[in-house]
Amino acid sequence: MAEQLGFLTLLPPVIAIILAILTRQVFISLLAGIFLGYVILAGGNPWIGFLDTLQGLVDVFADAGNTRTIMFCALVGALIVFMQRSGGVNGFIASIDRRLRTYEQQRSGSSRTVVQLLAWITGFLVFVESSISVLTVGTLYRPIFDKLGISREKLAYIADSSSAPSSILIPFNGWGAFIMTLLAAEGFANPFGTMLRALGYNFYAFAALALVPVVILTGVEWGPMKHAERRARAGKYLNDGAQPVVDESLTSVEAKEGVTPRAFNMVVPIVIMVICMPFMLAYTGWADAREIVGTGGGAGAMIFQAIGSGSGSTAVLTAVTISILVSIASYKVQGIFGIRESVDLVLKGIAGLIPLALLMLLAFAIGALCKQLETGIYVSELARGWLSPGLVPFLVFVVTCFIAFSTGTSWGTFAIMIPIAVPMAREMDANVLMAIAAVLGGGVFGDHCSPISDTTILSSLASATDHIDHVKTQLPYAGLAGGVAAGLYLILGLL
Repeated sequence: MAEQLGFLTLLPPVIAIILAILTRQVFISLLAGIFLGYVILAGGNPWIGFLDTLQGLVDVFADAGNTRTIMFCALVGALIVFMQRSGGVNGFIASIDRRLRTYEQQRSGSSRTVVQLLAWITGFLVFVESSISVLTVGTLYRPIFDKLGISREKLAYIADSSSAPSSILIPFNGWGAFIMTLLAAEGFANPFGTMLRALGYNFYAFAALALVPVVILTGVEWGPMKHAERRARAGKYLNDGAQPVVDESLTSVEAKEGVTPRAFNMVVPIVIMVICMPFMLAYTGWADAREIVGTGGGAGAMIFQAIGSGSGSTAVLTAVTISILVSIASYKVQGIFGIRESVDLVLKGIAGLIPLALLMLLAFAIGALCKQLETGIYVSELARGWLSPGLVPFLVFVVTCFIAFSTGTSWGTFAIMIPIAVPMAREMDANVLMAIAAVLGGGVFGDHCSPISDTTILSSLASATDHIDHVKTQLPYAGLAGGVAAGLYLILGLL
């Protein structure tokens, strides 16, 4: 397929990304890219392309994992509404504000710095799943950032830059299990050990993660982020004409009259969701772990393997559902909401996140289209013919970045590039571990920057900012970390 279509395989994702950045109409841009791709597959027939586009959108729901992820995104809206209407957000703001005032008395002018560092640390610690990480950081800290005049674009950057990098560097999660599966398929006897050794060469993840506190502590901002910070200090949360991914009705819900603000009602639902995540990963992966580890394995090995073998989409959907149910019960016991009012709020939250669910649908659809077009394979094979051993890590990183950026998926990019990069490095006597790390780092970089990436979309959602504004403000920082990583691969590869 890729050989027959040639450069045409690149057009759908590239056109979608360019249109999204130029027009700021993400939905229309993604639909245009999807339609163009199916027209190409139909041999230039627009009518068949139109029908296949509709079928492609329907086929997204044929994958249970996609359906669960879309449901999860919609249900998160219920938690957002709950935490605001119950007075949890106001209570959390008051709690943090008291602590900041105390800190401010000791060290004047440091509140903004402390809050940003706390957001970064929170994102790093919630490494079990990148989606949970960005949602936790955005939901918890958005009200505080607004109060202190820190831009929502800055919050989205912090959330995005501390999620996937920490998930890939601390691989006790679905990321690690997926990568180990790919490495085992390439003949590595100890895929876990190989993955851990390769992590030391994952320069992009380290650079992206380390750059955040440097930016926070130095206060140095450049590019669109500098403008966003100036605007936020003047009291404007969003740019003129901005279109937040989350519906404004979700971020402007007033606390119920007469309710005592308590941080408890905001923190507990999120904590429950985060705790349920690894538990459900272990639960859904236990049967597979038993077959892999066998009766001779210890409890620690079983739990680790189970978490790695679990279903991420099942885990997040179950976690958010349990969190909603516990919240409903808690609010009922406290006398805040009745059951009927809680159900109404759930529906209100779901309605507010319908745009996000639609965006995820389109992102999944264009990802599936790219697989049919074999976009990643075409780019990989194009570069393979002119690589030299010393350039393997550098060019693998660059090609992987482009594939992930174009397709919006790091996992799909890993699946494409590891089976190509590992044999290539072996055949050309290049550093195999560095080539593996280049794939992992490049996948995270491309996924980090792509406007059609689910993690990037969720970062915009959690921070209630315009999606394209998030992409534009983040790109200079991600580009710097990516440039550092590319330079290190080039230098070390040639040594």
